[in-house]
Amino acid sequence: MPPRLSGSLIQLPFSLGAVNPQYILPATNSIRTFGIRSLNPPKPSRFNVSPNLPVLKSTPTAALERKAATLPLRTGVIAIKKGMSAIFDPETGKRIPCTVLQLDRVQVVAHKTRDVHGYYAVQVGSGWKHPKNVTKALLGHYSGQGVSPKRHVYEFRVKDESGLVPVGKLLNANWFQEGQYVDARSNSKGKGFAGVMKRHGFGGQDRSHGVSLTHRSLGSAGPSQGGGSRVYPGKKMAGNMGNEQNTVQNLKVLKVDVENGLVLVNGSVSGPRGCVIRIQDAIKKPWPTFAETTEATETST
Repeated sequence: MPPRLSGSLIQLPFSLGAVNPQYILPATNSIRTFGIRSLNPPKPSRFNVSPNLPVLKSTPTAALERKAATLPLRTGVIAIKKGMSAIFDPETGKRIPCTVLQLDRVQVVAHKTRDVHGYYAVQVGSGWKHPKNVTKALLGHYSGQGVSPKRHVYEFRVKDESGLVPVGKLLNANWFQEGQYVDARSNSKGKGFAGVMKRHGFGGQDRSHGVSLTHRSLGSAGPSQGGGSRVYPGKKMAGNMGNEQNTVQNLKVLKVDVENGLVLVNGSVSGPRGCVIRIQDAIKKPWPTFAETTEATETST
């Protein structure tokens, strides 16, 4: 059977000058009188109802505007954790523990723009890698940008196009200033398979009252019949501990050594010696002044 057209889509076989009433069919619009009622309808939240709140928009422009206050103005750098040390404050004489981070031939590799990728970012590479150990796709990427193959490659989000550093520019240790604050992102130490007491801080079970050989075990994993007689997703159990990305915020830069490429930050940073650390301007502190940093970087390069 050929498909049927609704009355509003039927074409008349004659011109408008000679319209036969028998070919005019009434337009019928079907109204859906059935449906499935939601068991969990959305509930209004009193926190989302206010005349002072802006209207949420789902456009890429609105998404970038919402993140404008939390995106750094400059790119970050890739550093290697060399270990921890301490320096003494000459004014107070206090011993300040610090982490030693070293920059190894940090260079801008590529850009991410809003027109092509939907956001602004700077792709930064560190170290050096032999071309025979690099895939052809990456070799084409490096050769197209005119830079040598890198050991580590990461990208750093920036607010707008003003933060896009020219491709091929070297970022030295004086990219940061003494006294400013940075955020450090790295992977924590991997500790392998661990139980619930070490991994999540469980208190363990009794040492008496019939408990035997299960003093450090989990115990009951799921609720009874009222909870569905199943184990909920995300239940804290024994498993792999560590080796997860961790961000340490508001680390103060204590000292900068341009000749050796060292940046000393206050306190500790997650990860073992030799791990990769990504440091960038802290988003919860005022932005540093860029005039001195730009001039120092240009003179060093």
